[in-house]
Parts: sequence; structure tokens; C-alpha cells
Amino acid sequence: MNLYTLLRERQQAEQPIRVGIIGAGKFASMFLAQARRTPGIHIMAVCDLDWERARSALMTTGWQQQQFVATNCEDALAHGTTHITEDAEKLIAAKGMQVVVEATGDPAAGIRHALACCEYRRHIVMVNVEADVLAGPLLARRAQEAGIVYSLAYGDQPALITELVDWAQTSGFDVVCAGKGTKYLPEYHSSTPDTVWDYYGLSAIEAERGGMNPRMFNSFLDGTKSAIEMAAVSNATGLLPQPDGLQFPPCSTDDLASTLKPRSDGGVLRRKGVVEVVSSLHRDGTEIANDLRWGVYITFEASSEYTSRCFREYGLVTDDTGRYCALYRPSHLIGLELGISIASVALRGEATGSPKQFVADVVAVAKRDLDEGAMLDGEGGYTVWGRLMPAGDALTQGALPIGLANGPKLKRPAAAGSIVRWDDVTVDLGDSALRLRQHMEELMGQDSPLTPSA
Repeated sequence: MNLYTLLRERQQAEQPIRVGIIGAGKFASMFLAQARRTPGIHIMAVCDLDWERARSALMTTGWQQQQFVATNCEDALAHGTTHITEDAEKLIAAKGMQVVVEATGDPAAGIRHALACCEYRRHIVMVNVEADVLAGPLLARRAQEAGIVYSLAYGDQPALITELVDWAQTSGFDVVCAGKGTKYLPEYHSSTPDTVWDYYGLSAIEAERGGMNPRMFNSFLDGTKSAIEMAAVSNATGLLPQPDGLQFPPCSTDDLASTLKPRSDGGVLRRKGVVEVVSSLHRDGTEIANDLRWGVYITFEASSEYTSRCFREYGLVTDDTGRYCALYRPSHLIGLELGISIASVALRGEATGSPKQFVADVVAVAKRDLDEGAMLDGEGGYTVWGRLMPAGDALTQGALPIGLANGPKLKRPAAAGSIVRWDDVTVDLGDSALRLRQHMEELMGQDSPLTPSA
């Protein structure tokens, strides 16, 4: 509760937190809009493979031309300006850099940048949830060994859910379920970049004018992004995926406590202590009143009749037994809230969520019947979508992670709805992300597929 005070002290001492951003997309732009007016934070550099895109992100979010330069990072530091670069490693290595925000969305790039942060001892805030789910438990361990903090990004849903879980457990509650809301129907799993805008009620021209990326929005729609985010929550909190993955039950905010509890007590969960995503649509496509499409939630259980009575006395919404209760946040502000992570990491040495174990994975599932020789195109594409699975099941079945499903060629046909396995594809054994992932599987699967062993 004292982060703002600490930031002001850094500002007054003329020792702001020096931050570098890699990837100048929507998330980074939202952070830039707030960072320029937050005391104690200096955006030392912004990196993007497209230099003009980085410049546009700054200009669009209210920065003045004189506030950023095309010199080296050290000059930007000396003059209190912001450097624009296309070279991520130079940004990470720049003298004085303290916190790196990885916002590329590319899992392989995210892994490279995280490893470079370990080498140069820069704290890393991993907006790139795709990289986190592919190899986050091992990256977090490498960061700890390097004496730096590896953190999920506050404002994004996984960090906000992790915060709710921490609140509940610190308050002595047993967490029953945690997750978020989204717009979901079963047919969305087969959506492609060609069909995605129909589901959003937009034309392709309208989407292009709005700068919307069809693959990114298709990942939101086809269930992949939800699976990735819930895997990040699982690995950060120890809450488990359900054996059959996400079920996306239709649910209003009023019904969270009644729905997100075990089946034995009238809910939809196979067990307690899991993650789940609720849908803002009934299965017939009609909208649910008081939905949680943009928010996050947690359900928890009273430990005694006394606690249950306190729930009633203080007006909490419970199920009909009074034992199960829910709290939720109706929205999240994405990059606008990222300053919380920056301040927490740099000033307290604390992550706003970080993977602690490998309990959940996201695997590639065929969207349609795929022929031998077909090239997989990864998250949000035409060929596969990502399904949440317990990590032990994914390892036992040899399932291909969705983060490595962009580019491999099928060695045999894959039926629609089937899990794509390592043995089904030809992979590049020289790929650094693949090697790190395989190393993580070896380390964390030696004694148990669910728990780190080294």
C-alpha cells in the first residue's frame, strides 16, 4: 500500500526506476500512456522490430517529440529522454537498465529475452504469457539463481487472479476456484482469422481500421488465450486444471458461488482447488445478465459455521448453503496498471505473480482434419487451438505445447479435435525455445510430472 510513496521518494532523490520495453503493441502503449505521468519511473528505452511502430506508440500515447531520441540508451539515461531501438539485446544490456518489460507475445522471443535478463541481471516483467506457459517455471528458477525478479504483469488477468488467490489464502480461506470471464461458445474452437470478425460483429475493414490483429483476437475467441492465462495462474498458485480442461460454464456474477463449487455440492467442478473460465453467453448464444466477460473472480469456502455466519452478517453473496462465497473484480485495465508490477519488482523485490511449479500446460489440438504434410500455424491460426491440461497428463501423452506449434510439419494426419503430439510433427532441434522447454520437461518430470525436482 506504500508503492506510490516509495515512487515519490525515488523521484525526489532523482533516482527513478529505469525501465525498458520490448514490443510496442497495445499492452506497451497502454503502459506508456500512464508511465509518462507516474513519478519515479523513467522509460529508458522502447524496442520494436519496426522502429516506426515504437515511435507511433509514443506519439499516440501523448509523448512529445523532444521526449524520445534515436541515440544510444546511455545518452537517453544521461539526458532523461527515451531511446527507440530495434535491438532488444542492446536494450537489456544498456548501462543503468533495471526492469525489462517483455511484451512481444512471441514465446521464442520472450524466452530469449528472459535469459538475456538473467545474464545481465535485469528484473523482468513477463507480459508475454505465451512464453511464461511454455517455459516459465524454469525461467523463474533461472531468474532466482541470477538474483533478479521474474514477474507476471499486473493489469493482465493472470496477475490479478493470482492476487485474489494470495488474498484468500493469507486470510485463511480455502480457495475453491479462481479464474476469469470471457465470451465463449463451443463452436469458437474452430474459428480462424477469416471467420473471427463475424463473431465480434465487425467487418474486416472495420477491424483493420481499428488496428486489430485477426490472429490475436482469434486466440481470444477460440479458447487458446483463456487456456494460456489459466495455465499461468495454475503454475503461479498451485491451483490445478480440471482433468478435462476448461469447461467455460455460463455464469453471472450473482451465481459464481453457486456454480464454481464441487459437483458433490451442486456446482460444476470435479474437485476443489482448480481454475476455470466462465462464459458470458448461454449455450444458445444469448447474453447472460451481469456477466463477468472482462473480469476475474475467486470462490472460497467458510471453514466453520461462525465464518459462514460472518459472510451473511456482512452481506456477502453466497450459495444457498452459506458455505461458498465469491469475490470478483468486474474489469481489468491491462497495460494501464502495469506500473504496479514495475514498482513492486524494483522497490520491494516482489513479483506480482510468478510461476512456482509446473502443474498446467496448454497443448495443441487440431481445429479440423489435417493432412500429412500440413504446416501448423500456432496460436490464433487456422490449424490448431490450445487446450488446458494438467502438466502430468500432457507429459504422459507426449502432447505438443501450443507455444511450439507454429511452423512444425505433420508427419501423419491429425483428426479434428485430436491432440497433436511431439511424435506427430517434425521439429527444429536447434531451436533454443524448444531445447529449453525439453530441458524443463526433463527437470520437472524426473520424480513427478507435476512438481519441480531440481
